[in-house]
Amino acid sequence: MTILDGKQTSIDIKNEIAAEVEKMKANGEKVPHLAAVLVGTDGASMTYVNSKVKDCEMVGFKSTLIDLPEETSEEKLLQIVHDLNTDDDVDGFIVQLPLPKHIDEQKVLMAINPDKDVDGFHPTNVGKMTLGLPTFISATPYGILELLERYEIETSGKHVVVMGRSHIVGRPMSILLSQKRKAGNATVTVVHSRTANLKEITKQADIIVAAIGISEFLTADMVKDGVVVIDVGITRVPDDTKTRGYRLAGDVDYDSVSKKASFITPVPGGVGPMTRAMLLKNTLLARERHS
Repeated sequence: MTILDGKQTSIDIKNEIAAEVEKMKANGEKVPHLAAVLVGTDGASMTYVNSKVKDCEMVGFKSTLIDLPEETSEEKLLQIVHDLNTDDDVDGFIVQLPLPKHIDEQKVLMAINPDKDVDGFHPTNVGKMTLGLPTFISATPYGILELLERYEIETSGKHVVVMGRSHIVGRPMSILLSQKRKAGNATVTVVHSRTANLKEITKQADIIVAAIGISEFLTADMVKDGVVVIDVGITRVPDDTKTRGYRLAGDVDYDSVSKKASFITPVPGGVGPMTRAMLLKNTLLARERHS
């Protein structure tokens, strides 16, 4: 069994991006600029956004964090999005989700200029991704593709089961893996919480992408020997043996499934670091397009 080390792979990608930025500086070019908008004090969101700022520092990007109070109005947020859309110095930006309940997330995402939508959530970019056109691929699916490619995992002709149908992971993952691409040409089945014969389907899979949002849902009796498992989930599970009172678990029962898998991502240290790295890669792409 081989661990798909997203942490080390993300470091490799960051080093590659940093080298590109050094070339830009040497040529007198403007370095990429990523902005992030955070509304409120959600702990996970604050941690995630701060980590993105540190990532920018690591690779030599310019970064801007716009930190707004919980009570920020939708109108005010839309004005900030407009300002970022029209700021020529900003190559790409994200609005961290979730937003406070009084703000319409869809309206905000629709307001982002697709050419600066490095999260890849705008319908224009989703549509281009579906058609196989050059665009920003949302960071988590993009990171999974990169892991599969760098570990030279064969996907062509394989049966991939994607567990989950979210617009952020499950749906785009199913489309990308079925397309004619290096990490693609697979036969893809999407299962979800309403799938009646789920276990029967997962046991047929050569590759499983688990993004169903239920901790340790995929167990050893649901997979065949030699399966490749990509675990997208991350949940805090109460654990009295830990000093912080919890442990982090994915959507896969790692201890049991890893005994049957040929490749598997750990949690943490698998898909998460790759998501952050691919956001940087999208920002570098945005800078290249703008130049």
